[in-house]
Amino acid sequence: MSSHKKRLKVLALFDAISPTTIDQDLSKELLTEDWKTEADVLKALRELGHTTEHLAIFDDLDLLRQKLQSFEPDVIFNLADQFKNNRAFDQAIVSFLEMNGMPFTGCGSTGLTLCKHKGISKKILSYHRIHTPAFVIIARGKRIARPERLRFPILVKPLKEEASLGISQASLVTNDEQFKERVHFIHEKFANDVIAEEYIHGRELYVSLLGNLRLQEFPIRELVFKEVPPDEPKIATFKAKWDDEYRARWGLKNQFAEDLDPAVARDIQQTCKRIYRLLTLDGYARMDLRLTADNKVYFIEANPNPILAADEDFALSALKGGLPYPQLIERILRHGLRAERG
Repeated sequence: MSSHKKRLKVLALFDAISPTTIDQDLSKELLTEDWKTEADVLKALRELGHTTEHLAIFDDLDLLRQKLQSFEPDVIFNLADQFKNNRAFDQAIVSFLEMNGMPFTGCGSTGLTLCKHKGISKKILSYHRIHTPAFVIIARGKRIARPERLRFPILVKPLKEEASLGISQASLVTNDEQFKERVHFIHEKFANDVIAEEYIHGRELYVSLLGNLRLQEFPIRELVFKEVPPDEPKIATFKAKWDDEYRARWGLKNQFAEDLDPAVARDIQQTCKRIYRLLTLDGYARMDLRLTADNKVYFIEANPNPILAADEDFALSALKGGLPYPQLIERILRHGLRAERG
């Protein structure tokens, strides 16, 4: 980025897990693993020369209103993806910003809403002939029954969770008894409706994209399962993503996808751009896909505002695509400033 770009007043907005004050000292939190994204983003914003303040919110939007009045930021760097510890409210925080005419980074409220509801996003995409696994949604309080068209093995997931919450080896069921048990478990334990979908054998690919109208896609990442026997299902469970010991034991590694036929890679990138637009995403997002042995691309889910820590898939893909971390943060900021909302 050239140095003549206007320095901005940026408010970095975080979520907290308990009540906060407007001038809360977060220096201890920012040193912990849980706050790595927030710390990385703040560091980059300061390196870029922007005037930066931050605020963490838990259950009081009035703090944000006060902060907007006292600091008068040009743009909000939005890293708040829950409110009152509820991830379903990420779109409501963004709606509040949209109603206040306040520019912010990342995805707008419609894109967040569509992607949060895994069933609706899949319905939209299958209407547009993008391959998605066959699925059924089973709401809490509904009789638990598997439709005959849904074939085993089946993956049973909470309808509205992220980061693989609620997904474990037990999520993959191979008979009706297991199916009922797992659906019941998610209804009870996660107080969540269920999406149950056919398991797609194939490679687990992650595609990162950046932009509003014009999109930039970055090199494709893959979750590889080195120690999992070939005939065993390979699923991106919560542990597969976040438990280092578990990852080491099963040889799980996130790396750049190797040996992808260039024509297939191009097809994947084009499909992801279509998905991004069909789900009204803007800012930045990561698509989770499965690629079958005969090179069919299946959409699994879209993650608007994926984790932005410097050592996670999105930033690593951007880096390999020629965008070092501070420049990535700058680009996300500029897209936020220019986004057409509401």
